[in-house]
Amino acid sequence: MRTHRIAAAALALALAAGTGLAAGLKSGPQVDEKVPGPFHPLNVNGEHAGQKVCLYCQNGPRPVAMVFARQVTPATAKLIKALDAATTKSKGEMGSFVVFLGTAEGLEKKLKGLAKENKIQSTVLAIDNPAGPDGYHVAKDADVTVVLYREFKVKANHAFKKGELTDKDIKAVVAELPKILEK
Repeated sequence: MRTHRIAAAALALALAAGTGLAAGLKSGPQVDEKVPGPFHPLNVNGEHAGQKVCLYCQNGPRPVAMVFARQVTPATAKLIKALDAATTKSKGEMGSFVVFLGTAEGLEKKLKGLAKENKIQSTVLAIDNPAGPDGYHVAKDADVTVVLYREFKVKANHAFKKGELTDKDIKAVVAELPKILEK
């Protein structure tokens, strides 16, 4: 009996440690760091759809929600919708963009469908190489990296491994938007 309890406790500890490691995933520019600078992903929607345009440059020093994602999932779609709603509500004060890291055939078409289906108004969806832009240090095992910044300085960073982004996490990201919106 005692052996079973010890084994159960060891298993619980291992599971807790596993989730703790995920929470410590480091990806993208970190809090209080400067955002590395210009890069030119292929914009899928928005004013410059079909062109490689620098979203970092377009947004300038205003508040920005920048996301790097590796795949289109229901969770990333929810995150995009939530950020788009906040961006639209800000009436131009805030910018947001989601850069999908990949070269998968059909990704552009899939993103156009995502934007249309979810009525994305203000958030630009874009595509860049699988490693991410130079200097941004997007972790290979990060499926979604969210960076909130203002005046090119990171105020919040969240990184999630494949399958870890939940509704609770999306709410937490949205709850941190005041960090970049308040002066």
